[in-house]
Amino acid sequence: MAQKKAAFTPLEAPPISGKSGLPRLFLTGFSLVELFILVMFLGILAVITVPRLNFGIISKQKADTIARKIVTDLRRTRGLAISDAANNSKGYELKLVGSVPYSAYEIENIDTHETVGSFTTGDVTIDCSGGHKFRFGPLGELKSGSTTEMSVSAGGNPPRRITITVIPATGMIKCVEN
Repeated sequence: MAQKKAAFTPLEAPPISGKSGLPRLFLTGFSLVELFILVMFLGILAVITVPRLNFGIISKQKADTIARKIVTDLRRTRGLAISDAANNSKGYELKLVGSVPYSAYEIENIDTHETVGSFTTGDVTIDCSGGHKFRFGPLGELKSGSTTEMSVSAGGNPPRRITITVIPATGMIKCVEN
């Protein structure tokens, strides 16, 4: 019984195909149409998945950053009122600018009405109950008629809301995430 001979042995060249005379091994590859279809498929997948990404985390981080900035500026306003007490008996105020919900604030010398600093919050909003001014007297206390609480919030699902409270008697500032 005769054994069948393999098409070619490893030491022999592969069979030649086509007009080019090149081995079939070198004629394989992807056509331009196949590559185009692959790119289109990947593009469709990207269009479907990108909107599902959770960008709410970024806006929650923005709310946290803005709340810390406001707390720092409230402390700065209080510090200015205390340090300038000899020259300014009226104090300093942090006032929210614009309309509700607020997106900017200024620090102002109550005596001279000079703006010491201002800041915009971008897409993070600030809500206040009972007014829009935090007035600090020369002893660092919150003056009567001032607002004592504000809320900083940003989008997301669920949205992040941070409450900032000023203790009127001492001017101490407390920040709590809701």
